[in-house]
Amino acid sequence: MGDNAIDDSLEKLKVQLELLEWPDIYLFKFIIPNESEKLALISAIFNNEPEIVMHPSKTGKYMSFSVKEVMLDVNSIIEIYKKASLIKGIISL
Repeated sequence: MGDNAIDDSLEKLKVQLELLEWPDIYLFKFIIPNESEKLALISAIFNNEPEIVMHPSKTGKYMSFSVKEVMLDVNSIIEIYKKASLIKGIISL
């Protein structure tokens, strides 16, 4: 996905999230290659001791990565998605 597609998706998400009240708990979901370096990179994006749940795919090639964290505002959520998009092979759900 190109940068423009990512920006368009994030802009749509931002509009939806602005309808909600913040701070609140937000659930992030990603699919990421099951490589220790990439798992460390995605974990490092989150700050405040979030609740992380990981499940390997049937083949073990990918990891489902779900994170619940208290987010203060919509811009904080968008920033996490932008940082995550820099990790090669990640899919944001």
